[in-house]
Amino acid sequence: MTKTLLKRCENSIEVKKSKFIAIALPTSTYEEIKQNVAQIRKEHPQATHVVHAAVLGKNRDVFSYSDDREPKNTAGRPAFEVLKGSEITNVTVCIVRYFGGTLLGTGGLVKAYQDSVKAVLPLLKTEPLIDKTSFTIRFSYDYYTLIKRLLEETKVSDCSENFEVEITLTCSVASAKYEILKAELIQLTNASLQFL
Repeated sequence: MTKTLLKRCENSIEVKKSKFIAIALPTSTYEEIKQNVAQIRKEHPQATHVVHAAVLGKNRDVFSYSDDREPKNTAGRPAFEVLKGSEITNVTVCIVRYFGGTLLGTGGLVKAYQDSVKAVLPLLKTEPLIDKTSFTIRFSYDYYTLIKRLLEETKVSDCSENFEVEITLTCSVASAKYEILKAELIQLTNASLQFL
């Protein structure tokens, strides 16, 4: 079953005095991969290399990797192959390397980058990837408490609230629950809420 990363996680290993820090970050879009790599570079300005591997999408068919000036195919691709072999999607793993003074050779680099990803994978907090439907509703303040309770019971996620003349909520719910939730919301508000 495909899983998605819930929150950032990191782990470090040392190989011949070089430090390898694998940092896994939740990632939703291809653009976010670049942002994540840039963020890790900012956090580790003295790093010798910041290699990355990323997998996105329900079918895990969107991916990216980079050797970041390591010899070709000794860093990003080996890290990606380990990540691809897992069941995790919507993740970028950045591997930060601080050179320890000893050259590892191509075989040593491949193993070190693979081992970095292998070491962080068991530590990741994940959840099953579920098809979700996003929806936006607008309703009067009178129904706020009732609607919030129903949404919590239904385990909606990613809710954003906007309080103006009326309340607007934008949320996501498992697609399998959407039609039932919609009917319950209409019934709960006597059909006074709007789906936008």
